Amino acid sequence: MISKSLEETAKIAKGLADKIRPHASRAAVLALSGDLGSGKTTFSKAFAAALGIHESEVSSPTFVIMKSYDLHNRNHFKKFIHIDAYRLERAEEVERLGWKETIGDPGNLVLIEWPENIGGALPKEATTIRFKFVDEVTREIYFD
Repeated sequence: MISKSLEETAKIAKGLADKIRPHASRAAVLALSGDLGSGKTTFSKAFAAALGIHESEVSSPTFVIMKSYDLHNRNHFKKFIHIDAYRLERAEEVERLGWKETIGDPGNLVLIEWPENIGGALPKEATTIRFKFVDEVTREIYFD
């Protein structure tokens, strides 16, 4: 998909938020990958807003690593968990945050930025979304 504005990125994020449903035995995990400035945090904020989380409450959790928001069963999820793994270097670091319990709970919807920094801790079933900076306003967004 091509986004030529923040509004188009928000529409793409909302479309995904409206469609995503829980798995029977594990959390739904979205892995956002791309260079700095490619649109991951913009997408994350719009995704959270589509879930009913006020945008003013959402910021990239770069320094706290993980933020959790109650969803009150929005799309049948209980919690939205936003992780920014930019500062992590090994899978063990995310595991100290209760990663196995987090991804094992089907009531959780997990969005992780910089998933490549946690290596093998990322579930194989995660939906990968890749962001590519094209120019100051244009981003390419790929769903794997």
